[in-house]
Amino acid sequence: MTVQKNIMSRYVKVACLSFLITACAAIPNNAPVQNRPVGKPVTQLPPPPNSAHQNGSQSSHKGQSNAQNLQQEIFDLWRVFPGKTGISVHSLDEGWTVGQRLDDLFPQQSVSKLWVAMTILDQVDRGKLRLDDEVVITRNDLAVFYQPVRDKVLREGEVRESVASLLERAITQSDNTANDSLLRTAGGPEAVHDFIAKHQLGAIRFGPGERLLQSGIAGLTWKQEYSIGRNFYTARANLSYDKRKSALDNYLADPIDGASPRAISLALAKLSRGKLLSYGSSSYLLDLLNRVRSGPNRLKGGVPSGWSIGHKTGTGQDLPPISTGYNDVGILVAPDGRQYMVAVMLGDTTASIPERMQLMQSVVRAIVRNH
Repeated sequence: MTVQKNIMSRYVKVACLSFLITACAAIPNNAPVQNRPVGKPVTQLPPPPNSAHQNGSQSSHKGQSNAQNLQQEIFDLWRVFPGKTGISVHSLDEGWTVGQRLDDLFPQQSVSKLWVAMTILDQVDRGKLRLDDEVVITRNDLAVFYQPVRDKVLREGEVRESVASLLERAITQSDNTANDSLLRTAGGPEAVHDFIAKHQLGAIRFGPGERLLQSGIAGLTWKQEYSIGRNFYTARANLSYDKRKSALDNYLADPIDGASPRAISLALAKLSRGKLLSYGSSSYLLDLLNRVRSGPNRLKGGVPSGWSIGHKTGTGQDLPPISTGYNDVGILVAPDGRQYMVAVMLGDTTASIPERMQLMQSVVRAIVRNH
């Protein structure tokens, strides 16, 4: 492809820089992180599917056998895991997809930040926005849950952040206020819906933004005061158990931000192929995914030396003993450059956090064994 030829020299610099940043980034998490070598991340678009490594019937038969073995391993993991779980693994190079509950809708939670970022970068590609455009954020724009930019806003009253800075915050830190500010800049949820429809991404919904989404899941009506301190947690705790359970059950039954594991894995394949954004914007987003700080012990915890992964996590609300929307999706890259698009989505589960992480790591290890 001509776009790949034109940027090959750029890729070497980008990949090396991304490697150094990824290896050095501080990753906050309650669980311990194992130090291990990280393979070259994907910031270059891959060759077409008919590449030399998969030519010939012998390679084809091996790929089919590996896919069948992987399907069985995924089934064995899935059938004993408590709750509603969806898993999709798509081979970018061979075209097969295996998994469980591939087409059911699961809450995305912060996985949906992917579609906001893509919508923004699509507007950059079309000249509607620039990465250095500034976005004003005030106290009235603050969201809920994890939002590192909030301290700066509360301290200064009003801040101006570039689109590039907000993308960095939203993807690598999963900052909810940064994401909602990007969503507002893009034109709101309708702009994201339009992007998803234009690119025929299939069973991927997009919700109303973090404030309305999270308050609705909790059984609350949003008030801006909930964005400060622990006000949201206090208001939620004051609700009756029955009201919270009813709101959560309604959300899980028909998630407003739902997506299927298959649709997400195929959308990641389109991103990696350069079919959603320009080469520059595709590489930009892939680099951000390689530097995600959240979830180092989810999918990433199962990645062996020589392999790499760019990923995006999502985490929903809990109502003991149920946890919801515990997700990780990403692009797993083998030492030979072959890619697997992975989505593991836990709609609801009673499993502990270490057990959830272990499931995700086990899916990655199964892919590696059957590569």
